[in-house]
Amino acid sequence: MRVRPAPEYTGAMGFLDHIRACNTGDPAAYRPFAVDGVRVGWIAPSLADALPDVDPGFIVTPDRVTLAPELRDFESRSSALDRAARHLVDTGVVRGLRGEHYPVMARWGAEPMMRIDRAAVTPFGVAAYGLHVNGFVRDGTGGLSVWVARRASDRAVSPGKFDNLIGGGQPIGLTLAENLAKEAQEEAGIDDPAIIARAVPVGAITYLMGTGLGLKPDTLFIYDLELDPGFTPVNTDGEVEAFELWPVERVMDSVRDTDAWKFNVNLVVIDFLIRHGHLTPDHPDYLDLVSGLRRPL
Repeated sequence: MRVRPAPEYTGAMGFLDHIRACNTGDPAAYRPFAVDGVRVGWIAPSLADALPDVDPGFIVTPDRVTLAPELRDFESRSSALDRAARHLVDTGVVRGLRGEHYPVMARWGAEPMMRIDRAAVTPFGVAAYGLHVNGFVRDGTGGLSVWVARRASDRAVSPGKFDNLIGGGQPIGLTLAENLAKEAQEEAGIDDPAIIARAVPVGAITYLMGTGLGLKPDTLFIYDLELDPGFTPVNTDGEVEAFELWPVERVMDSVRDTDAWKFNVNLVVIDFLIRHGHLTPDHPDYLDLVSGLRRPL
């Protein structure tokens, strides 16, 4: 059956609505995907039932999908996922493979059990990781302004929406530090190691989103990067149409009152506003916001 992505959430009004929009996933609607007795994903029943015909390495029962026990090594497991990813293209579930691979792990920091093409991550419900960087500037009185990117209109995800200064998925084979340097250069033209070194890791955000492609159990590692007033970002990979430097109050109003931002970037900005004291415990949804940014996966 051909599956199309669900339309992006629209009409969100209020900080908590954005968090709820990213946490629509229900694991009960999927079958656990396990390797070596460890659950590594979630697969919709329609895809699960097709997998044995795609590759005999997939063992499908009414309550789960597993890889055959004889697939013991990284390459043989990855080959089975490669064939499944091509099946997703052939059946129109995804438009095409990305040629960028993500690790499939029992948990963050564990040795990858196999790799999966980025296009197949959501159909297989595999935990994905990424990093987002809040680029900001302080004025002479201590006020904050935030660099806001507008995504290019040809992006497959959230075209024309507002975004962080830097953001990207975490591919296999790179450390977070290496990926941060790569994304900083590609997305904002930052190639000075001294500037990149200012990026401070400040935590992580998690959410579980249901989409027309599958389940998204995502983790975003968050960094704050304070920049000099004279700095101007320059995009080099075509993913950003423009950058603007906004007062933090404008950023706050825009996230609260519109759906103009990429769906998960709303969460990154809300976290920034909380940590920098612009969203305080006086807000009636404060505790729900704090807890909602870190859903157990």
